[in-house]
Amino acid sequence: MVELDGDEMTRIIWQLIKDKLIHPYLDVQLLYFDLGMEHRDATEDQVTVDAAEMIKKVGVGVKCATITPDEGRVKEFNLKAMYRSPNGTIRNILGGTIFREPIICKNVPRLVPGWTKPIIIGRHAYADQYRGDRLHLSRQGKITSPSRARTARRSSARCFRRRAPASPWRCTISTIRSAISPAPR
Repeated sequence: MVELDGDEMTRIIWQLIKDKLIHPYLDVQLLYFDLGMEHRDATEDQVTVDAAEMIKKVGVGVKCATITPDEGRVKEFNLKAMYRSPNGTIRNILGGTIFREPIICKNVPRLVPGWTKPIIIGRHAYADQYRGDRLHLSRQGKITSPSRARTARRSSARCFRRRAPASPWRCTISTIRSAISPAPR
């Protein structure tokens, strides 16, 4: 089994789980990968790719919580770069899709007068921000996202009048359908 260690308290909790619940009862070989932020920085995030490739080879892995560094963490920990989400990197290498069950919130205050239905939250995580590219426009301009499908006749475009961040992303109908279809039993 591939073991993907994480950041901060998850390292301590995972060690306790191994010491008290796994090693005393199971004879299992754990293939260790340190996905702590500092080690990901030292390897320029190659460790995340290597861990995902090992999961593909072995077939099972356990991942602890990790930190996706933002600008503040890059400065705080003196990181070389603002690395992408380890979850997204692993999911993209494994070809995975996440669609979480809808979360129905009956106790969220309604901001729309007269709204009586529950608020429902869902998340589909294929491609989206994890496979998107990060761009920062340094001046006024236009971002165009052409379609390469044979049947497509147009592309989408967005004009910016000043400097702006942009994050193009895509999603496919097949991944949405596979995520919401019941799993075969």
